[in-house]
Amino acid sequence: MKVLRTALGATAIALACLAATATVAPAQNGPLRIEITDGVIEPLPFAIPPFIAANGGAQQLAADISRVVAADLVGTGLFREIPPSAYISRVTSFDSPVQYQDWKAINAQALITGAVSVEGGRVTVKFRLFDVFSGQPLGEGLQFTGSQQGWRRMAHKVADQVYARITGEGPYFDSRVVFVSESGPKDARVKRLAVADYDGASLGFLSDGRAIVLAPRFSPSGDRVLYTSYESGFPRIYIMDVASGSRRALDDQPGTMTFAPRFSPDSQRVIFSLSQGGNTDIYALDIASGRRTQLTSTPAIETAPSFSPDGRQIVFESDRSGSQQLYIMGANGGEARRISFGEGRYGTPVWSPRGDLIAFTKQHAGRFHIGVMRTDGSEERLLTASYLDEGPTWSPNGRVIMFTREGAGAGGQSQLFSVDISGRNLKRVPVNGSASDPAWSPLMK
Repeated sequence: MKVLRTALGATAIALACLAATATVAPAQNGPLRIEITDGVIEPLPFAIPPFIAANGGAQQLAADISRVVAADLVGTGLFREIPPSAYISRVTSFDSPVQYQDWKAINAQALITGAVSVEGGRVTVKFRLFDVFSGQPLGEGLQFTGSQQGWRRMAHKVADQVYARITGEGPYFDSRVVFVSESGPKDARVKRLAVADYDGASLGFLSDGRAIVLAPRFSPSGDRVLYTSYESGFPRIYIMDVASGSRRALDDQPGTMTFAPRFSPDSQRVIFSLSQGGNTDIYALDIASGRRTQLTSTPAIETAPSFSPDGRQIVFESDRSGSQQLYIMGANGGEARRISFGEGRYGTPVWSPRGDLIAFTKQHAGRFHIGVMRTDGSEERLLTASYLDEGPTWSPNGRVIMFTREGAGAGGQSQLFSVDISGRNLKRVPVNGSASDPAWSPLMK
């Protein structure tokens, strides 16, 4: 997809990550601001008239793209769309002057306008963002060009730019999630690798369901997926090229079981658990050479490793202290330090892309939780609680966590859910059927 950039206005809304109440108000002499002081966000009201169809073949695409942009923004919980029935002004041309008073009268604080054209199977989308109360455009807009089949990606890119400018956060809408799609009865599930947009749309499958698959993980470049398969009768790690579907086993050594893989930040190594002779330790594998290095060596079960974003450290779970807890060690092994000290058991740790937090699964008092803590174990906060929540994965900007939630009983289904790191905006990700083991991709390129 080709991206044409114009000058962007330097707009930002200060959005505290661990905040408590928020009010949204126009600044007197500057861009929009959100001040967060307490636990409830007052969503920013915005208007997005249907994008203009610049030629005859673009009518439906223009409507669809503007709807996806709106859904992306509303889905964050930080924005509220003003319904078109409230509009006073009608946008009939992309270049028409903005009637700021009309938008101010309906309390719109941000206005998004756009135009879509189709020519030779290529789609061009351009948009502008306006601060209604200051009466100024927030930059001169962007233009995206791509295939007609990729129209949803262009919508996500528009929404990403609006979100980033208004919140000051990094974008995340133009990303995908790989997960395990499940069907059939709970005691005989058919499991297939699946991939979808972050919002559950554009679902596709990467495996046929003939073998049980677990724990898929995107590479940092988004072009490959690691996963565990039982097609040989024992758990074994495979690496797949997403575009071609070609795959191969990693570290295919007789008498061993390998599972819980993750890429290093530079995509050159894979860390994973290897079980042999009744003992489970963490290993690293150089993908190019196939050379394997043992990183832990204790009688404990040590698994679920995850690299820090700089590749210098690894967080993992271990029962070396007598219960399942979280530890951090250097990327090449060595002495590990425990970071979890609350009540209950801790597992499936994942380092935030920002490097400041570690997400985890916690089991305590008959309930499961998704939580976050600082990398030294301080400031632990539980974001969810249910019969079974597990397996967190971070959005590319480190703002949102997706995870698996499963209901109780024989009829309980596993579903994908997401939650903001403040603990707000818990919602289900609408993929077809049951789903588990999500892993977020980086931003698409």
